[in-house]
Amino acid sequence: MALYAELHRHLGGAVVPRILWRYFQRNDAQLASRFPNYPDFEQFYTQPRNTLEEYLELHSLVESVQTPQALPYFIYRLIRGAYVFENLAYLELRYTPYLRTDHNLSQNQRLEQMAEIVKVVGLACEVAEYPIITSQILCMHTRLPYEVNQAILHLAAAMPNYVCGVDLAGGDTAYGERMTEFIDLYRQARNLGLKTTGHLYETTAGCYPELLPYLMRIGHGIQIPLHYPELLPQVAQAGQCLEVCPTTYLQTGTLESLDQLRVVFDRCFEAGVDIAICTDNAGLHNVRLPFEYENLLTQNLIDFKELQACQEAAFRHAFAWPYTEPPASLLSRLLTETADEENFVVSSVS
Repeated sequence: MALYAELHRHLGGAVVPRILWRYFQRNDAQLASRFPNYPDFEQFYTQPRNTLEEYLELHSLVESVQTPQALPYFIYRLIRGAYVFENLAYLELRYTPYLRTDHNLSQNQRLEQMAEIVKVVGLACEVAEYPIITSQILCMHTRLPYEVNQAILHLAAAMPNYVCGVDLAGGDTAYGERMTEFIDLYRQARNLGLKTTGHLYETTAGCYPELLPYLMRIGHGIQIPLHYPELLPQVAQAGQCLEVCPTTYLQTGTLESLDQLRVVFDRCFEAGVDIAICTDNAGLHNVRLPFEYENLLTQNLIDFKELQACQEAAFRHAFAWPYTEPPASLLSRLLTETADEENFVVSSVS
């Protein structure tokens, strides 16, 4: 039975390099000619970048081919891999629906098409042979105008059967000049009853305490324990969870070594702040969730008890997990009930 919950995975970064390269070869002559050899493409796609901004440019490459027609192709393979190789019971996929619409349409037409994108993603996630509970987080974006971001909020509120929350993506260096606008959007989101997360305190350029009160979870948030530990009691009091994505910080140049995360875990555990370990962009990293767990353990950054606490926190903070317990507890109860029934049968026969 699948045991894990993934709370922070971008649709644009979730496609593993082999799947993406094969799609280019079969469906996009221009990109196929740009990347004729798989080893060269894998090296280009998964190599570390110098900055978060440079890293995020790779999303544009994937977004360009994630059309409504192609999305089921990518999502089926994503769900299959998540179930078979990652033991996921629960997956939240986040993306900006506007960036998957037809660029040849007018803005109003693209806004109307967003609902189709959400439905396509939702239906594609329903794969009977790989039963994972899935939901979507719709991302506002720093490069999109206010009216588009506002439309994304209203779309999220209108489609609760597919959408469990909203986020703000696009790189944190652009937040400052539009902070009043983003606060207004998050305030609207909470008023609409939407659950909220946001890319915040990921890098030293993205530390905006004024956004914290509007978030139910914090996308990354590692700069809080690293440089602003005085905020940890506030985060704990608010019941906020950090979505920590270890490999990302090496890929973006945010951290020089994973060893720096030791402070993040130690200070959060001490302050009573929950952490959910996530992949962020499993395809871009070519790293799946169990490897993130194993890497933290083998580098002695956390122990097994702390890992279990993080895994349980992921289910506790999942926006659309429908049960009060994680699947391991449900499975344990099922095994106990089965054993009790067998004992009753044996007792009755004897």
